[in-house]
Amino acid sequence: MKTFLQQGENPTFTAPANVTVGIGVKIGSLLVIPAITVLSGAQFTGVITGVVEHAKLSAQAWTEGQQVNWDDTNKRFTTVTTGNFAAGVAYRVAANPSATGLVLLFGVNLGAALA
Repeated sequence: MKTFLQQGENPTFTAPANVTVGIGVKIGSLLVIPAITVLSGAQFTGVITGVVEHAKLSAQAWTEGQQVNWDDTNKRFTTVTTGNFAAGVAYRVAANPSATGLVLLFGVNLGAALA
């Protein structure tokens, strides 16, 4: 197809700030999990859909399928909605306490994208 550029699961982005492999970065209405570490302004590939293991608010227990949100200040997932970015759902149960959780990423924050 003439208009096809690349697969959409791991697209290329321009780093809005320094990014670190595996630590989420918010770009507009997207949450991207970088595949490499780069400096601000450099190109990088990242994951926007699929299941990732990432830092979470340790003091929370998650149930499978529960909405999780991106806390951009603390660079972790949380079930707290206020002031955070709807990013996905818990892919598996996560205990309280636990430092990480499995998240099925939405790909885009639909609430922000449609606002």
